[in-house]
Amino acid sequence: MSPIEAAVNYLKHKISPPQLIIGVFLVLIFFGTILLSMPFSSSTGHSVGLLNALFTAVSAVCVNGLIVIDTGTAFSVIGQVVIMLLIQVGGIGFMTVGVMVAILLGKKIGLRERLIIQHTTQSTSSQGLVKLSMYMVLIVFILESIATLILTFRWQDEMGLGQAAYYALFHSVSAFNNAGFALWSDGLAQHVGDPVVNMTILILFIVGGLGYIVIVDIFRKRSWRKLSTHSKIVLVSSALLTVAGFLLLFLLESWNSVTFGPLGFWERVQAALFQSLTPRSAGFNTIDIGSMLAVSQFLLIIYMFIGAASGGTGGGIKINTLFVLLLATINTFRGGGQIHAFKRRISQETVNRALAVVISSLTCVLLVTLVLTITEDMLEDHFLEVLFEATSAFSTTGMSMGLTQDLSPAGKIIVAITMFVGRLGPLTLAFALSQKKTTSKIGYPEDNVLIG
Repeated sequence: MSPIEAAVNYLKHKISPPQLIIGVFLVLIFFGTILLSMPFSSSTGHSVGLLNALFTAVSAVCVNGLIVIDTGTAFSVIGQVVIMLLIQVGGIGFMTVGVMVAILLGKKIGLRERLIIQHTTQSTSSQGLVKLSMYMVLIVFILESIATLILTFRWQDEMGLGQAAYYALFHSVSAFNNAGFALWSDGLAQHVGDPVVNMTILILFIVGGLGYIVIVDIFRKRSWRKLSTHSKIVLVSSALLTVAGFLLLFLLESWNSVTFGPLGFWERVQAALFQSLTPRSAGFNTIDIGSMLAVSQFLLIIYMFIGAASGGTGGGIKINTLFVLLLATINTFRGGGQIHAFKRRISQETVNRALAVVISSLTCVLLVTLVLTITEDMLEDHFLEVLFEATSAFSTTGMSMGLTQDLSPAGKIIVAITMFVGRLGPLTLAFALSQKKTTSKIGYPEDNVLIG
């Protein structure tokens, strides 16, 4: 056995699926950084710098969208294509791509590979995962192809067929994977009143944010009654958050002469709808986020922290996590007992995991905010701006009030680490770094602790 084969065999049996996932993400980031730091990836022919390349690679692989240099002007077409490929692999999952390659080569998918797929897709069962991966690739191909065609026809009169097709493909990939990268310096602000662009991009990142498990469940069952509890929770939560966010932003920003002032009624409707959905991890914007009212910006922070659905391309604590905790809270007010949703009982272990996700995520965001206020010398003001940036990085949203492009070298490293942690999730990192589970065999007597 050669040294390489021995090393591969060792890694295969000694590294857990979460550890392997983290390792592959790091490898993707490494190669992405190398490619983006090369002169051929820069629009000027000179390297953009190793730190800028690293930050961009992390943002692309983690489908975040935060940038320290402008994607459309700083990078050449080659560099932009590298970013697009990193987004695609980081969004749909490297293991899904690997499964499709293995199937095409006639390879057999073993139990370990299925466990890795289960971790990357956040599926609750290890059965049917190969078929789920095939569905995922099919969904990605169909939706991104349709969106590319629509946007190509929309933009061809403005920029010519070739460039329109390229821009359409880039933004379709970025939107479906909830990455938020755009080739315009102002995001999609110039298309704020364009219903074709707005609806195409919206549908892409909504579907990507719902998650493949929910989309496949809808495709297979085609009946609300037959849908899984997870799918019902995701769909109901998404609808409620969307309606509430739209109404609040429409009412609040109607008082803002800078953002909604120049817009007509239907343009305001589109802008409010877009901005109510994009903080759920999409990262695009059709109005200047830095010019929004402080109360609207804080609302976006809340929505970014909540994020998309588990198993989707978005980040955040996930809407199903919030839903479970709200049910547990309401149940506690009612006197306790079993927690139910759609005539199905939710286990206490699920509630505990939801609580762990929220506490660890909140701790991470607050800690990053505290550190950034020091490294970026914002001890006296701009707190909301720093909190916005920290939440955006952790939730892999990619929205910015303008701080990211002015980050210090230390700030860039901190935000890059935050994006990485936010993409993989605090619990995944905890499971990966722990060697094995330890269960105490000692039983202690119960006692009461005062709460509240």
